[in-house]
Amino acid sequence: MARQTLSPTQLADRMLHRRAVEAVVWGMPVVNFDLMFQAFAKLGGDWNRIVWWPGLLDWKNQTLTPNPDVIYLMPFFNTEAGPVVFEVPPADDGVFNGSVMDRWQAAVEDIGPGGVDKGKGGKYLILPPGYEGEVPDGYIPMRPYTYRGYALVRSVLDSGSDEDVAKAVAYSRRLKVYPLSAAANPPETTYVDASGGVFDSTIPYDLRFFESLDRMVRAEPWLERDRAMIDPLKALGIARGGEPFAPDARTKAILDDAALEARAWIDTLYGSTPPFYEGRRWFFPVTEDFTKSVMGDFKVADSYPTDMRANAYSLAFFSAKHIGESQYYLMLGEDREGAPFDGSATYRLHVPARAPVRQYWSVTVYDRQTHAFIRELPRQGRSSQSPGLEVNADGSVDLYFGPAAPAGKDANWVPTQPGREFELLARFYGPTPELFQKTWRLNDVEKLA
Repeated sequence: MARQTLSPTQLADRMLHRRAVEAVVWGMPVVNFDLMFQAFAKLGGDWNRIVWWPGLLDWKNQTLTPNPDVIYLMPFFNTEAGPVVFEVPPADDGVFNGSVMDRWQAAVEDIGPGGVDKGKGGKYLILPPGYEGEVPDGYIPMRPYTYRGYALVRSVLDSGSDEDVAKAVAYSRRLKVYPLSAAANPPETTYVDASGGVFDSTIPYDLRFFESLDRMVRAEPWLERDRAMIDPLKALGIARGGEPFAPDARTKAILDDAALEARAWIDTLYGSTPPFYEGRRWFFPVTEDFTKSVMGDFKVADSYPTDMRANAYSLAFFSAKHIGESQYYLMLGEDREGAPFDGSATYRLHVPARAPVRQYWSVTVYDRQTHAFIRELPRQGRSSQSPGLEVNADGSVDLYFGPAAPAGKDANWVPTQPGREFELLARFYGPTPELFQKTWRLNDVEKLA
């Protein structure tokens, strides 16, 4: 048997590199979470406050695949000091669609008509891990496995008119967050407006990823399922209660290279799920195994899909406890011929009539490399609620994507950036059975020029 000829230093470097790659894959959802909170903190945000955008999103929202057709609110909570009340109004003058998640972005439960309150509203009580106290009458208990977490809440529009946008914004302000200890006289909820500048939480595949991961590892006790990562992360200089994370120049170079390799690996998983429609290219961006794990609190026997979890949170944030109840998603990164979308070319998507939704459908364009809105562009998508959208005589709609609008098609056009690849995400809000029965089928996208 041939002897290994690598020196101890070479072996250590190779081991460090491998462990760093696995750390990126394993840690993607908490780093994604931390980056959003850090962007919030730069605005003066803090735990048990709400960051929101009081209007429809534009490109300055650089989170991962956000929705430009709803009003966004994100309460960040921390229960170290005790239970936190998350008060949701009834679906009367508006509708909320969203979920409460732990710091791993695993859904605890959904809210609104598709959630526990079924549109009646209610006081959700977010409890600390291991909480053994009584839950007061009238509260809906939520038991995340971590002290820190957040909720993604969308205030859904009746239409894209200015009046209905204003109505959805007003409804948003009825959301409340406060400590249970102050429930007798709740303080006013702090809303932090993020619409004034760039809110950037895109994933950095370099040393910054590990700096964020270090913050998250030190923030909370280990979950039992993740204890196998304790020693590998110590090798990187990341440890609860250990010395500050301060890698030397050699280690920094290894970590930077490992982050890029992890990104390349995760990118191979993009589009690896089976096509949603046989013979077409649209796909649901996560596997059934991952979906079952989220719904089962990651307690599904013989399953811990960290690769697909990394894929999911490299291109999006949020998970729903009951995906398909309130919304569903299909993604696309290539045209009908299988070529990646080129921002220099023009494409057409034919959306058949009678889309299977109770609320609305939309198609949004994102930068393929960052999975965020393409920077500096005036429009990010079109939906069935877009003012002025041109509908064909049979009820179908033709959408166009490219650097310039085809003649007379501006109302149905979404701009792209020459020289950069893009991707599409189709959303179905209030999906109906025809979507899952596939009796209604979304067409592939054809390249025009």
